[in-house]
Amino acid sequence: MSDAISPFEIQVGDEILDDLKQRLAATRLPQQIEGTDWAYGAEISYLEELIAYWRDKYDWRVEEAALNLFDHFTTAIDDQRIHFIHQRSTHDHAVPLLLLHGWPGSVVEFTKVIGPLTQPEAHGGNAADAFHVVAPSLPGYGFSEFTKTPGYDTHRMAENFAVLMSRLGYDRYGVEGGDWGAVIANSVSILDAEHVLGLHTTMPLAFPPPGHDPKDLSEREQADLADLADFDQNGTGYQKIQGSKPQTLGFGLNDSPAGLCAWITEKFHGWTDCDGHVENAIDRDQLLTNVMVYWITQTITSSTRLYYETFKSGRVGIVGAKVEVPTGVARFPREIMRYPRKWVEQSYNVTHWTEMPKGGHFAAMEQPDLFVTDVRKFFGTLR
Repeated sequence: MSDAISPFEIQVGDEILDDLKQRLAATRLPQQIEGTDWAYGAEISYLEELIAYWRDKYDWRVEEAALNLFDHFTTAIDDQRIHFIHQRSTHDHAVPLLLLHGWPGSVVEFTKVIGPLTQPEAHGGNAADAFHVVAPSLPGYGFSEFTKTPGYDTHRMAENFAVLMSRLGYDRYGVEGGDWGAVIANSVSILDAEHVLGLHTTMPLAFPPPGHDPKDLSEREQADLADLADFDQNGTGYQKIQGSKPQTLGFGLNDSPAGLCAWITEKFHGWTDCDGHVENAIDRDQLLTNVMVYWITQTITSSTRLYYETFKSGRVGIVGAKVEVPTGVARFPREIMRYPRKWVEQSYNVTHWTEMPKGGHFAAMEQPDLFVTDVRKFFGTLR
């Protein structure tokens, strides 16, 4: 494969949209025990309403046109075609910023923040805070090609994104990530530390220090760890499936748009700061556009394989190595993994820490203004 960079436009055929409508019209909903709400998983009344809206009112062509307002490209790295948005600022002094999403997200997560990051003066900011944004679809996700060989874990993705930034001519750049994007950002910051200006993350990983005593933690830190333990016990079933038998799962999710929507929406309901209703945190059309990216590209199966590959390889960011580049942490109160700061500081060179008043796991979608402000503030200390 050539290392050329080619312009890319999202173009979904009418036959794909027609097929989707037919499948949605033929949806066979499961039964649900009365009064169980979201306790068993995706709640039937909300999903029935969402699926009906998707079928009858949602307009992909409007969303497609909005996505195509950004500058999209593809290039081949490691025998994989990788898609990315490369939105350059008009300001030459702008800092290149690699923005990394996770699962079940996509570049749709960043549609509200790319403008304010690249052209801050048009969004209540200062031109001195401008960024050139590079937002790739992870290999095997969205508009990037399906992964074709075993072993495509987060470490390998980090290696390839370092190549991408070099290929774009960026000798010095920042990295930002959440979810798998946070894990990959950790690895990029370690593998390519010579070129990484700084790391900003909404989900820093950490481990308890040897001989730690829980009584040394504050009440809030103990509550955060209790939430994490509850998540590990009751919220990680999807990880067990995706980390062991992703291919089997793919038969259902790739064939049924209702099934795919339920699988993804349940995560947005559980991981956002939504007070029980996902649309308190995420706009309905944006939620469905994120689902659509998986549907139209048929990448749900290859996306879930990242769990299998990374769990099997064990090559996860900070394992055995510390992130030495300056690190900024934006701590959102409903992030699913919230570790004590003193633990985080063992794994990162933390130079900036912000306790956010609201927001959850999908920070750039839920609280774009808070997200952008913190990214500007952290990298403002490094320019």
